[in-house]
Amino acid sequence: MTVLVLTRPLDPTADLVIHELHRSGTPVLRCDPGDFPGTLELEARISTTGAVTGTLRTQEREVDLAEIRSVYHRRPTSPRSHPALDERDRLWSEREAGAGLNGVLDALNCRWINRPRHNTAAERKPRQLVAAARVGLSVPESLVTNTVEAAREFAATARTMVYKSMTGGPTPGEALERAEALYTTIVTADELTPGVGHTAHLFQVWVDKAYEVRVTVAGEMVFAVRIDAASPTARIDWRADYRHLSYLPVEPPAEVSKAVRKLMRELHLTFGALDFVVTPDGRWVFLELNPNGQWGWIQLATGLPIAEAIADNLRESSL
Repeated sequence: MTVLVLTRPLDPTADLVIHELHRSGTPVLRCDPGDFPGTLELEARISTTGAVTGTLRTQEREVDLAEIRSVYHRRPTSPRSHPALDERDRLWSEREAGAGLNGVLDALNCRWINRPRHNTAAERKPRQLVAAARVGLSVPESLVTNTVEAAREFAATARTMVYKSMTGGPTPGEALERAEALYTTIVTADELTPGVGHTAHLFQVWVDKAYEVRVTVAGEMVFAVRIDAASPTARIDWRADYRHLSYLPVEPPAEVSKAVRKLMRELHLTFGALDFVVTPDGRWVFLELNPNGQWGWIQLATGLPIAEAIADNLRESSL
């Protein structure tokens, strides 16, 4: 049985998991859907009983579709059409390629980390906040709006208010999956303009922090790392200044771990990277969840066996 790893050609994080799979003798086929239909070939037959048979073939090797035990959906690119096609045919070709390849893979009766459709649903921050609160996690008071009046009223009730992007920043000419980072920003009522009406905005009440925690979940394994920031920029959003961060593995409170596992089940996720603020009085406040978040640097900085936990889940035969 083979583990299928879907990711772009350069992905050091996926390499950590592949290393663990190879170490245990588990066969792996790594490929990028962006190579389809160019150098990646698919032959899939669907019988009248719904059975899917056939092969997925790269330039180096091929795998029987029936032998795929699990799929690790990391950071793949989207199918790319033949460069000779004009714009109209290119868009159609890429749409059909995605529907065909992704449709076949999604139909396979195997384990996923994570299914793309579950990632897409779980990425929506308003849904995350509601789901997190329902499972018992503390969440910040939040507002999603496209009216400046509502934003100003919300700011008036908050001692400090922040703005957070829900999808990342704009990157002209690039696909959404390549959107640049847009960091958390403290905003005052005076800074709010009618431009708020141009799109949806997520505003939250600022939560005072003693430190932050990145929680990485792989199956039933919960890895928590305390993040201490040593610069003003990093204290607002640690992603903006990695050079001034320090890390320390910590044990989450039992009730937090229990709620995190319940949240993962609620969102149909096997893997997730969750961010928390821990307040000066020790309260853990959920900020957000990335269903396909980066974790490699956390493992390298702390030695936590995250890749091993992901590989263990990929080797499991049950769904």
